[in-house]
Amino acid sequence: MKKGFYTIMSAQFFSSLADNALFVAAVELLRTSGQPEWQRAALVPMFALFYVVLAPFVGAFADAVPKGKVMFISNTIKVVGCLMMLFGSHPLVAFAVVGLGAAAYSPAKYGILTELLPPSQLVKANGWIEGLTIGSIILGVLLGGQLVGRAVAPALLAIDLPLFDTGIDTAPEAAIAALTSLYVVAAVFNLYIPRTEAPLQPAAHSIVALVRDFSACNARLWNDKLGQISLATTTLFWGVSGNLRYIVLAWAAAALGYGTTQASSLVGVVAIGTAVGAVLASVRMRLDQATLVIPLGIAMGVLVIGMNFISNVWVAAPFLVLLGGLGGFLVVPMNALLQHRGHNLMGAGRSIAVQNFNEQACILGLGAFYTGMTRFGLSAFGAITIFGVVVAGSMWLIQRWHRNNCVRHKDEVDHLIALARSDPQ
Repeated sequence: MKKGFYTIMSAQFFSSLADNALFVAAVELLRTSGQPEWQRAALVPMFALFYVVLAPFVGAFADAVPKGKVMFISNTIKVVGCLMMLFGSHPLVAFAVVGLGAAAYSPAKYGILTELLPPSQLVKANGWIEGLTIGSIILGVLLGGQLVGRAVAPALLAIDLPLFDTGIDTAPEAAIAALTSLYVVAAVFNLYIPRTEAPLQPAAHSIVALVRDFSACNARLWNDKLGQISLATTTLFWGVSGNLRYIVLAWAAAALGYGTTQASSLVGVVAIGTAVGAVLASVRMRLDQATLVIPLGIAMGVLVIGMNFISNVWVAAPFLVLLGGLGGFLVVPMNALLQHRGHNLMGAGRSIAVQNFNEQACILGLGAFYTGMTRFGLSAFGAITIFGVVVAGSMWLIQRWHRNNCVRHKDEVDHLIALARSDPQ
């Protein structure tokens, strides 16, 4: 791997670490302030909101500006979101601003991989960066849980600045203040990301032109016989995975009687399995073999339903590791295939923006659906059943879709697979 790849990985690690710890802190902030449970569930779709709303613009922005600079600006926006949460804004609004930073960050983060590395290294690079991201999820949720827990929170609250009243009086607020520094660290790494030789692509000057350009890119990827399958798979995976993060917290409280600090450790357990699966996929899978992992998505859906029958943490832990492992092995080759097709069909930033739009729209839709049902009394067990059925059924439909493509459009599919197999080193 080129030297700049490790700088990108470092920046991604600290930014993602803070994102996931902040999610746990925001959940606890809403809980301790007496807000209803549906608002805690709403954190997930609120984070996804700007991914969807700004999708036509962030991809073009990432292609028009050096991607290291885009990532620096994005982390600065996340700092603003943290400060809003600390100083009076509603946590849902402030968390949406953090999501705005993440929406701008993602096209640059993934887009720079296709500019920096040859296609033959994309699966390996995705394995490493997804593994590292998932590692940051593990540490992030554990860090967030500890920062609001009884062991660490008192020490944070004991820190006092002379001649200055910060107004930070609760454990979640102290945790959020501490996490702001992680975004600053990530921003410093962003300053050292190298400028690639890929030419910048000027963005259109009008909103209408940007929306039209984005719509054309979205249609182009959905019409591609491999792009549509990889996009459908990753969209579904992240739609469910994004909401499962909160559902595991709710399930741990209902099935095991866990508080936020203990429940956050089980979210980390899922992420451990995902990291292992991601690394294994990066070692064992090639780009042209990506569609072979689709059946794992069906198995994931079945395992999600199986959570309803677990009430012992010693059974839950290995079960959640397996669930995460299947997801990690599924998403890495599919994500690499999607990047490969997107890079060939349009600019790297635009293709990632299309991917983010679809994935975050799925997170937003499923999250709004879950939040609404929670608002009207749906239990965590009911939500888990619904999500499991959706995953298994949808992945079965995607599998049928790909098989139909292989029969009805055999020459086109074979040509696209050959391109993935023969890309230069």
